[in-house]
Amino acid sequence: MIEPPTRPTHAVAHRLLPTVAMQPPGKKFRLLRYFALTSLLGVLLVLAPLVYFYRQFATEALEQHETHDNVVVAQVFASTLWPRHAAFMQAAAGLGPQQLREHPQVALIRADVLQQMKGLSVVKVKIYDLRGMTVFSTDARQIGEDKSDDEGVQGAIAGRVSSEIAFENTFDAFEKVINDRNLVSSYIPIRVDERQAPQGVFEVYSDVTDYMVELKQTTWEIIGVVLGSLGVFYVFMYAIMRRADQVLRRQAHNEAQTHEALLAYQALHDPLTGLPNRESLTPQVGTLLEAARSSQQKCALLCLGLDGFKEINDSVGHQVGDAALVEVGRRLQALFGDAHILARLGGDEFVIALGDLSQALAVERIVQALERAQTAIAGRPILIDGNDLSLTACVGVAIYPDDGQQVAELLKAADTALTHAKRNGRNGYQFHTQGMNDHVLETLWVDRDLRRALEENQFVLYYQPKIDLVNGRITGAEALIRWQHPTRGLVMPGQFIRVAEERGLIVALGDWVMREACRQNKAWQEAGMAELPIAINLSAQHFRLSTLLRDVKRTLQDHALGADCLELELTESSIMQDAVATIATMRRLTEVGVVLALDDFGTGYSSLSQLKGLPLANLKLDQSFVRGLPDDHDDLAICTAVIAMGQALGLKVIAEGVETPEQLAALRTLGCDVGQGYLFARPLPAAQFMEFVQRHGGMEVTAFGALGDNAIF
Repeated sequence: MIEPPTRPTHAVAHRLLPTVAMQPPGKKFRLLRYFALTSLLGVLLVLAPLVYFYRQFATEALEQHETHDNVVVAQVFASTLWPRHAAFMQAAAGLGPQQLREHPQVALIRADVLQQMKGLSVVKVKIYDLRGMTVFSTDARQIGEDKSDDEGVQGAIAGRVSSEIAFENTFDAFEKVINDRNLVSSYIPIRVDERQAPQGVFEVYSDVTDYMVELKQTTWEIIGVVLGSLGVFYVFMYAIMRRADQVLRRQAHNEAQTHEALLAYQALHDPLTGLPNRESLTPQVGTLLEAARSSQQKCALLCLGLDGFKEINDSVGHQVGDAALVEVGRRLQALFGDAHILARLGGDEFVIALGDLSQALAVERIVQALERAQTAIAGRPILIDGNDLSLTACVGVAIYPDDGQQVAELLKAADTALTHAKRNGRNGYQFHTQGMNDHVLETLWVDRDLRRALEENQFVLYYQPKIDLVNGRITGAEALIRWQHPTRGLVMPGQFIRVAEERGLIVALGDWVMREACRQNKAWQEAGMAELPIAINLSAQHFRLSTLLRDVKRTLQDHALGADCLELELTESSIMQDAVATIATMRRLTEVGVVLALDDFGTGYSSLSQLKGLPLANLKLDQSFVRGLPDDHDDLAICTAVIAMGQALGLKVIAEGVETPEQLAALRTLGCDVGQGYLFARPLPAAQFMEFVQRHGGMEVTAFGALGDNAIF
């Protein structure tokens, strides 16, 4: 036993690309574009606050410097000029604006102020009394103005010094009008003694235009230095980013190429095993066919399918199943290598293409190849996570040019042959034949029309009577389904039952049969016919349903029938598929009074020990054993044993397929209880069956059909 790898090991897969899935490349990232934009934004974010705070700091420093100078000027004025003019300042309260402007003391103050301000940057001086009245200004027109509501004046009267810088387009200075100047105006309280309260307010205007020009120039120099430094840094970083962008572009290009190659690989290979898939197989086999045409030789497609693989997935899980498929693919790859074409079609199916087959040795080489493949799979168990799996495989074979000229035709033929091989048992093989095509065509129309038939109620029941072999009376009937096809006429169940099972429609079909049989039985009773149990066949799938008991009870209740009016027949194989669940369902059915019968007994593998544990009432002897009576010794021995077995277990034995008086006589001699067959009546439509029962009610049934009306009892 070997432990399979946990991931695909196909050699080609590993040579071409890693098995790790890659994400598709996304939208390209333009590194240089983003770098340029973010760098510009970064420069602005750095430079703007830097310039703003520098200018703010420099302006505040200039304002503080000029304020200090103005305070010094005010102190000089207070100590030198104020004592000479204090009396005028106090008397000014009683003078009007015009009187103030014309007072001779104003000219003296002006002369003293001009003398004190000579050589300074002061361009204007104003003096306010404690009322806020302008008692002096170098601009005589402003003398007498009331500035009591001015915040600067109010602050100075309260003892605070305040200043502000303002730009003036036009300003009246001492001797002339000046234009476009930056001025600092300071409001300074006038004190002769610092311990005394202010006696007035001195407002001084200083010209700081030259300083502001210098500040502006310095600001631009700082901007230039910063921009230059950042520019050098930007160039350095740009070179790095450009190199990085080139690397990223190259990586993106490589990833795109790798992704495209991966997509191309995935499009042509099975993701689980790494083997070529159908898309890859078709052109390869096409090349093989061209070579075969040129050389006038044969080639073959071997379609290999694992036996019972669905059950493996259901029992141990899909993860274990996938690991098993990987190991099977590895074994086949190791066996056939690069000399032949190997692919996985999906599920548990693999395809092996063989070329260069001579006319004489083609079949021999094909058989050798498929047997080697089967041995590779079945020869050694596979151990996966503690699960010891013993796998087998069936093979379907299609040969070029016998079974097709094109790849699609050969694949279809090989798959059809595989289906037939699986029906014949495990670990077998089957060559394609024309009869298989006919069968496939037959299956196709059945598959196509079956669902519509259920929807449109195209089915009908025929009823075949069961006859008591002791007294010749009718004891019941078996309901047999027919398909009333709109174009093909009456279709027998052998043509559509298997397809219904494969397509998952058999349960719906069985439900319809049960409802229709109960409906018809009730209709007969209401028409005056005596109660008769009607037997119907249910599939193994029905008996595995947990809802079967509920459905049976509901159907009987819907038609107001007793449970003894319904008999359910099932085969040995149905029971053996899931014996525990099926037998449990059977017991629940018998508890409510439903009659159970074992159909086609003798064709399966039931033993006496198995049979005695089943809750059965009837045992149906298969017609294949009745057919040879009374001359075939084997059939006679089997019938004798089955009837004796049924009697020993207290079961009523019903013989199917009774067609001749000789068969009837032999069955009566053996002690068989009930007979059913053409000797008594063919399966009849509902109306004819009622006529049959009414004609023979309470009387012995005579032979009909090809045997005429001769009495057989």
